[in-house]
Amino acid sequence: MLELLTGSGLAMAAGLNAYVPLLALGLLSRFTDAVELPAGWDWLEGDIALVVLAVLLAVEVVADKIPVVDSVNDVLQTVVRPASGGLVLAAGAASQTPAVTDPATLEGSAWVAVVLGVLLALGTHTVKSVARPAVNLTTAGAGAPVVSTAEDVSSVGLVLVSLLLPVLIGALVVVLVVLLVMAVRRRVGRVTRP
Repeated sequence: MLELLTGSGLAMAAGLNAYVPLLALGLLSRFTDAVELPAGWDWLEGDIALVVLAVLLAVEVVADKIPVVDSVNDVLQTVVRPASGGLVLAAGAASQTPAVTDPATLEGSAWVAVVLGVLLALGTHTVKSVARPAVNLTTAGAGAPVVSTAEDVSSVGLVLVSLLLPVLIGALVVVLVVLLVMAVRRRVGRVTRP
């Protein structure tokens, strides 16, 4: 069960920033004993993957701080973040971490992990992409760098909590679902008003 929570937290982090959890898994697996990736995922700790992920992370961090560019980036990331969420849930749920020493919950059903990761990352991404234009409008763009930095820090925090204290992720999943329902209701309310 903890491995599912670990993967879920990583997927939600991918909904905020697609590259933070992937890069974290790769770096932690390569340079520490904190994460041991399962067989077949060793490509994530390779030189090419780490360099590409670091460059993509740098581009995303900069693009997400610029008003208007951040909204365009969110549209482009609508495919990337959920895909990353599927990857990190599948990899994270099958990895050994400080909290998970015998990952077995999703053994033999990796496609379930990928689908769940896609859905969790898409939910987080949807909440983010609905809220960001409102922040930009109400602050005349001045809030974009602040909110973006908070999202980046939250993504890193989610990765750390997922790997070290995955029990807390269950509560965060509930919060995500509530925020998503509220965002959808607000959007539907705007469309149905005359």
